Amino acid sequence: MSRRPFVAGNWKMHNTLVEARELMKGLRDSLDPEVAVDVAVCPPFTLLYPFGREVDGTNIKVGAQNVHFEPQGAFTGEISPGMLKAAGCDYVIIGHSERRTIFAEKGDLLRKKVAASLAEGLEVIFCVGESLAEREASETMHVVERQIDEGLTPDMDPSRLTIAYEPVWAIGTGRTASPEQAQEVHAFIRGKMRQFFSPSAAEAMRIQYGGSVKPGNAAALMGCPDVDGALVGGACLVADDFVSIITAAAASVGG
Repeated sequence: MSRRPFVAGNWKMHNTLVEARELMKGLRDSLDPEVAVDVAVCPPFTLLYPFGREVDGTNIKVGAQNVHFEPQGAFTGEISPGMLKAAGCDYVIIGHSERRTIFAEKGDLLRKKVAASLAEGLEVIFCVGESLAEREASETMHVVERQIDEGLTPDMDPSRLTIAYEPVWAIGTGRTASPEQAQEVHAFIRGKMRQFFSPSAAEAMRIQYGGSVKPGNAAALMGCPDVDGALVGGACLVADDFVSIITAAAASVGG
């Protein structure tokens, strides 16, 4: 089955409005509007609405980096799924390793976030991945399976879920999983999705790789049969680099 690649850029805590507009101009000027790749950019909360206006009329979608599971209430500093939709979001990232490690998010909290986001009509990019110590202890598959079991339930809509495999040891370190390492984990995740949802849902689901994805390694990574795109960190802050990664994704399926 041929899956349309999906490349998303996670800006993390970067860019003011002025900087965002400059980056957006670079994307608009460089990205082929006919490229056969789904593209999303996930800026900070403060930029969601203005960025949505900037990408209007392009094939670029907007995503958020986090969400709260309640629809409203006394939750100072939080943003609900409905607020994200109203700001123009199509996607939300949930379970990123920085949320897991720095902000101690896990288990039931992440599951509530995924369920609430799907119920509001958002598409979810759900992140999983192991630490260096866990990989060296040969626990990668156990960790990834546990994170899936904690964050997802079989009654969720798999057509609006993307899994992003992001080995923690490769995020922002300059280290990258080899294509063989990435393919091994992606194939394991797809097998888990066959059991979790159904064989057809697993074949249709896109599984992104994230972890120091750059123009120089994107083609090799996305040439793997079970790697369906990328969740990009630092490289998405440079328009030409991000476009190069998107182009590599298109080439992986002949687009």
